[in-house]
Amino acid sequence: MRQLIPALVVATGLVLGLPAHAGGLHINHEQCHFGTDYDVAVQPDGIAFERDDGAAGRVFMHDGALRVDGRNLVLSAADAARLREYESQVRSLLPEVASIAREGVDIGFDALATVVASFAENPAERSRLTAQINQQHKQALAQVDSGLGHGVWRRHSVDELMENQVGDAVSTLVSTVTAKAVKAALSGDQSQVAALEARADTLDRSLDKEVNARADKLGERANALCPRMARLDALQQQFEFRLKDGSRLALVDQREDHDNEASATTKPTIR
Repeated sequence: MRQLIPALVVATGLVLGLPAHAGGLHINHEQCHFGTDYDVAVQPDGIAFERDDGAAGRVFMHDGALRVDGRNLVLSAADAARLREYESQVRSLLPEVASIAREGVDIGFDALATVVASFAENPAERSRLTAQINQQHKQALAQVDSGLGHGVWRRHSVDELMENQVGDAVSTLVSTVTAKAVKAALSGDQSQVAALEARADTLDRSLDKEVNARADKLGERANALCPRMARLDALQQQFEFRLKDGSRLALVDQREDHDNEASATTKPTIR
C-alpha cells in the first residue's frame, strides 16, 4: 500500500487548507511572511490583542484610542488616524480568514470522504464511516464559526482542530484501511492485494486532480491577504508613539518562512 499512506497524509494536511502551527496566525507566500503571536478578539467596542510573554501583553484599540497593559497612551492626530485604519484593516481581515478556513475544512473532509468511498466496500461500514466523517466535519466547521467566525483568533485553535476532529477522523480511516491491507497480505491472495493497490493508485490520482485544484484556488485567496498584512506592518512602522521601553508597537511582524525553505512547495498558507 505504498500509494495509500501519502494520499491519506495529503488529505489530512488539506483539512484546513492551512497547516497547523502553534505560534499564531501566519500568512506565507514567497516573499510575504507575516505573523502575529497575539490572540486577537474583534469586538464591537474595539479590538483586543493578548499574549502571555513580552512587553505590550494586552493591547486594546478603538476609534483612534490605544490602551497598552492598562495604560492609555497619548497619541498625535496622525497616529490616531493610523490606528483607525489599522482597526478597520483587522476587522475586514478576520472574516476573510474565517471564510478561507471554512473552505479548507470542506476541502479536507471531502478528501477524507473520497478515502471512505475508495476503501469501504461493505455498505454498512461505508455508511458508518461516512456518518462519522460528516459529524466530525460539522464539528470542525462549528469550531471555526465559534472562533474566527466571531472575530476571535486563538493561537492554538488550529492545533486543537487538527488534533480533535481531524486527527480522530484520520486515525479511524488509517486503522480501517490498514486492517484491510494486513488481512489481504495474510490471506496470500495476491488478487486482493493488487485490488487494494489499484484503489490506492486511483485515490492518489483523484486527490491530486480534485483536491489539489481546489487547494490551489484557496491558496490564491490566502495570497491575496499578503498586501493587507503588509499594510498593517507599514502602519506600525509609521507610528510616532513609543511604548514604555521606547520600542514601537508591533502587533504584526515579518519573519522568515522556515517551512517553505524545508519544503518543495511555496503555496500560500494561513496558520
